[in-house]
Amino acid sequence: MSDKLNPPQREAVRTLSGPLLVLAGAGTGKTRVVTHRIAVLIRHGTPPERILAVTFTRKAAGEMLERATKLLGAKGKRSEKRPLISTFHSLCVRILRRHIDRLGYPKQFTICDRGDQEAEARASLREIRCPNESLRPGDMLAIVGGWKTRSIDPGRAASLAETDKEHLAAAAYRRYQQNLKTKGLVDFDDLLLLAQQLFAKYPEVRRDEASRFDHVLIDEYQDTNQSQYQIVKGLAMGHRNLCVVGDDDQSIYGWRGAEVEHILRFQKDWPEAKVVRLEDNYRSTAAILEYANTLIAFNRVRHEKVLRAARAGGQRPRVMQLHDENVEAQKIVADIQHTLSQPGVAARDFAILCRTNEQPRAFETELRRANLPYVLVGGMSFFDRKEVRDLLAYLKVVENPHDEPALLRIINTPARGIGGSTVKQLLAAATARGGHIWDVLPVAGSAGMISPAAADAVEQFQALIESLAGASQRVALAELVSLVLKQTEYRRELERAYPDPNDREARLASLEEIVNAAAIFETSNEAPTLMGFLDDLALGNRDSDEKEDQLRNNAIALMTLHSAKGLEFPYVYMAGMEEGILPHKRSVEAEGDAIDEERRLCYVGITRAQEQLTLSFALTRRKWGKSRDTVPSRFLYEMTGQAENERKPRPQTAR
Repeated sequence: MSDKLNPPQREAVRTLSGPLLVLAGAGTGKTRVVTHRIAVLIRHGTPPERILAVTFTRKAAGEMLERATKLLGAKGKRSEKRPLISTFHSLCVRILRRHIDRLGYPKQFTICDRGDQEAEARASLREIRCPNESLRPGDMLAIVGGWKTRSIDPGRAASLAETDKEHLAAAAYRRYQQNLKTKGLVDFDDLLLLAQQLFAKYPEVRRDEASRFDHVLIDEYQDTNQSQYQIVKGLAMGHRNLCVVGDDDQSIYGWRGAEVEHILRFQKDWPEAKVVRLEDNYRSTAAILEYANTLIAFNRVRHEKVLRAARAGGQRPRVMQLHDENVEAQKIVADIQHTLSQPGVAARDFAILCRTNEQPRAFETELRRANLPYVLVGGMSFFDRKEVRDLLAYLKVVENPHDEPALLRIINTPARGIGGSTVKQLLAAATARGGHIWDVLPVAGSAGMISPAAADAVEQFQALIESLAGASQRVALAELVSLVLKQTEYRRELERAYPDPNDREARLASLEEIVNAAAIFETSNEAPTLMGFLDDLALGNRDSDEKEDQLRNNAIALMTLHSAKGLEFPYVYMAGMEEGILPHKRSVEAEGDAIDEERRLCYVGITRAQEQLTLSFALTRRKWGKSRDTVPSRFLYEMTGQAENERKPRPQTAR
């Protein structure tokens, strides 16, 4: 079995006792080491059920169990007892089922779904007499979820709250948790938080759970949050047979509570720990890894390691300098189309990686135009987002007020006093007359169909649409889209509805992309019209199931860098290599650790490529419909060895 392992892998597999840190660089065979180690432990006499392996996804856990069983051969198939290979959340459910009554919950607790959570959040906000416009249930849950991932209970949350919305969320958090407890409910974040609390408050519970295992293995240790870190420590502190596998250079989830410090300080937590470095990369060519190694060395606080390519040579990564984001999308798609014409190359061999959720819009447009199969991985289509659908609905009604689905979507968005009962009355009147709801609006008030207040709101809504329709005949498309946002006060609504600045910024960026798309449509069409623009965008609405089928069969992957972790592709394109995109502008403003995480994210993107890596940036990029000059990403200078002089000319296109 061990003859398939290289020397460092073999060392990790054969170290069967004490704390062990396996620093597994990208593409170095991490899963192989974990599964072989489980099999070797069993062959050396450890009962299978005394081994606990924890990872982050059910898919990874299932794959790990399958591979370990296969390595054990007939013995593994015959044995009724197996190692417990589980996700963190699944492990915590087991712990809570046995001991949660210590915390005052029933053992037959129910895990909330999202609908249950929002109902409980809404009730909690009502109890503290918080008006809906001050803090919505979804936003409260986002704030509370952030606290829970950092192991912050309601008592501490109140002292840590800074903004008005956070103070409201902290007050509601206390009621929310009490209500869940009274009803025997726990939410997804509670699974970790309550298990940690059990270990902290009841040492006998921790000892009982720890006594079930002789060996604990943790995968992706760099992604653990505070609760997970404390649970792992509690389970292993007795026997100290703890093996953690991970790569601090791929720690990219700080925004959701992961703390890279856990893997960086492992030797401090466990002084007798052995460290094994897996540095032989079996994925990428030497040319690609040279860029990756050069880049990540700029992060000062890290475990020293250098990836070595199992395959020498390879094509040097290309840097494409392009006029704007539209040309960037055109050139990358054209490049993919050209490469696809070569024998043995399939659509599934390609990935286009973006830093933000807004960037894929231009690529979706070009891929559709080229009739190439693609799937948007790890998120909904740009055109399926609420704010995008709202804005497009306004444009549709401006173009055609008889588009009833669009009209019904925005008649009270943002809220303007046309509630559900008013809409029902208007619909009933339109149905009785055999006409459209738009045609009923002018007479709704005088006919006594609705209340005077609702009639005023309806009249203002009608005047708004007619004003925008008039403007659509006079102003440019991009200006019209901006006018819609201004006159509907949609931006102000986003600021009110989304207290999290990151969330709000992402939604505003989506709206900005529609303004940009309108400007691009105008410049690329001789006689641009609103109807033509809407028709062009409508081509973007693909069925999600169809996309999943394409991914399974044969499709180009279009995704964010975060979604790409754990995947690999022969051909990788990293788009938008500009300051403000990668590194993201929030990180540029924060500097320090934030830039280090952005650099790790860039490193993750580079190490997805097996054969060919292309890095692209635009000389100009549209902001709210207007072209702005860009600055090439500092990471381009760093990985190409030019970081000592960032005033050098822009990297030249290498084709």
